[in-house]
Amino acid sequence: MIGREIIIFIAAFAGFASLVAGYLVAFHGEVSLKETLSTAFAAVVGLYAGRYLERRLRHG
Repeated sequence: MIGREIIIFIAAFAGFASLVAGYLVAFHGEVSLKETLSTAFAAVVGLYAGRYLERRLRHG
């Protein structure tokens, strides 16, 4: 169970980081590592907050 959560975390972080980097290149012409990683981390935190809220609402 924990291994699955770690894989989800890594996959989500990598996905969000690549999307943020792609956006920055396309619209701003440069990529800041700090901005990319911090935005990806915030997105993953939001993802896990949503998953937690969904589980809490489903179980009443």
